[in-house]
Amino acid sequence: MLQSTPFDQTAAYKKLKTHHKTISQKHLKDLFLEDPDRHRKFSIRFGDIVLDYSKNRITTRTRSYLIQLAEECGLSDAIEQMFSGEKINATEGRSVLHTALRNRSNTPVLVDGKDVMPDVNEVLAKMKDFSNKVRSGSWKGYTGKEITDIVNIGIGGSDLGPVMVTEALKSYGKKGLNVHFVSNVDGTHIAETVKSLNPETTLFMIASKTFTTQETMTNALTARGWFLEKAGEEEHVKKHFVAISTNRAEVEKFGIDPENMFGFWDWVGGRYSLWSAIGLSIACFIGFQNFEQLLAGAHDMDNHFKTTKLERNIPVILGLLGVWYNNFFDAQTHAILPYDQYLHRFAAYFQQGDMESNGKYVGRNGEAVNYQTGPVIWGEPGTNGQHAFYQLIHQGTKVIPADFIAPAVSHNPIGEHHKMLLSNFFAQTEALMNGKTYEEASEELKKAGKTQEEIDFLTPFKVFQGNKPTNSFLVKKITPKVLGSLLAMYEHKIFVQGIIWNIFSFDQWGVELGKQLANKIYPELQNDWPVSNHDSSTNGLINQYKRWR
Repeated sequence: MLQSTPFDQTAAYKKLKTHHKTISQKHLKDLFLEDPDRHRKFSIRFGDIVLDYSKNRITTRTRSYLIQLAEECGLSDAIEQMFSGEKINATEGRSVLHTALRNRSNTPVLVDGKDVMPDVNEVLAKMKDFSNKVRSGSWKGYTGKEITDIVNIGIGGSDLGPVMVTEALKSYGKKGLNVHFVSNVDGTHIAETVKSLNPETTLFMIASKTFTTQETMTNALTARGWFLEKAGEEEHVKKHFVAISTNRAEVEKFGIDPENMFGFWDWVGGRYSLWSAIGLSIACFIGFQNFEQLLAGAHDMDNHFKTTKLERNIPVILGLLGVWYNNFFDAQTHAILPYDQYLHRFAAYFQQGDMESNGKYVGRNGEAVNYQTGPVIWGEPGTNGQHAFYQLIHQGTKVIPADFIAPAVSHNPIGEHHKMLLSNFFAQTEALMNGKTYEEASEELKKAGKTQEEIDFLTPFKVFQGNKPTNSFLVKKITPKVLGSLLAMYEHKIFVQGIIWNIFSFDQWGVELGKQLANKIYPELQNDWPVSNHDSSTNGLINQYKRWR
């Protein structure tokens, strides 16, 4: 059982509150002037990943207080409980073992006294065999043609993870094999996806643990209908549909051969499921060997998280920095800014990972917390973001901690592109740290030939306060292994913050209410009768919809 300690009742919290009064008056520029060795003191190397967190509004004393906070909140014990299969998802009575899915050491992992690794390895072997058949062309459609297009139908974790990884590792994808993803119950999504596809060469993967998820099964049945319009015989469904599910009866009823059903377990949360059979589309696209490297990178980070001292532990440091800004500087959001176009879905993936995990107001003691928990996660690739929202980060009134991620080596080394990209990566964190003083801005305008009147008017608008906190992740190259490590790193960061905030990070009751109400409203939309049983706003909207449709 996880310890339940409201973090604002710890001795470290009180120290941090007092310390914040001092550190909040310090400028990052001054911290660097006071300590030229700051980069070394606040950087961690992990394989082909370097984290530089020196451009944060902290000192070694800040770090020591944050580490004390983690210790008082029982973080080390919580890490041990997660990896050992304790049922730390208490509200659902489940273990949390996405780490077992990538346990490349194959050491036993027990759930209720049973080692889960044989089952994990059995599913992985099945994924390997299937993905090899698809990629080699030995898996044929009903007319004997090879598969050219895979359509993954799922939602939430059954969609966001595979989408993000296949985009991030697109350069490893098999030529001639395309992957598509359908998640939204809006008919436009499935309609636009299948519009250019050939049923003879299309393979659908239906990802739903229960095989009853409303959005997923609605899209799956539409896909089945589209396929049968051309294929005709229902027997052909077996060659073009596979299931990632545990509901054998419903899978067979749909027409899928149960031999082509890939299972997973209730100790795998949706937002942590890309490492499981949910990653089948990933394995088919990049090849199982690369999928194994993805798992290996995550496993390496798992070991780092489990065994490294807190002060040199990357996920721990990241999590504590997030708490520092969220709860002491009143930051409301956190930006993830990858300087790599392949990572354009990275921030969107961790919107679910972070906000579904830590968007909670009830503590582990069952009482409402009286402090802020999870931040809003957002971001876009650089340099696009520089021409969109960086204005607010640089000169706005909000504190926005940001993670900058960039590879030293590009998969597409064209001309000077990558040097230009990286020059922006380095420049932005330097600019956010240093800013530009009134004197510097005034001198620039003077050199530009402006009159004194123009200088006096324009200078205030050219000042950058700086002192904006950032983390920099410089990786050697975005490979499957590096990506696996980055993903596991953020997963564990989220876990750290949940422990500190004394909340349960692995349930998601907040998604239930809207679905429950939608199920009540859906029958009301089957006729044209006016409704009056809701509030006036909902009644008015439903009735207007009925008049317009």
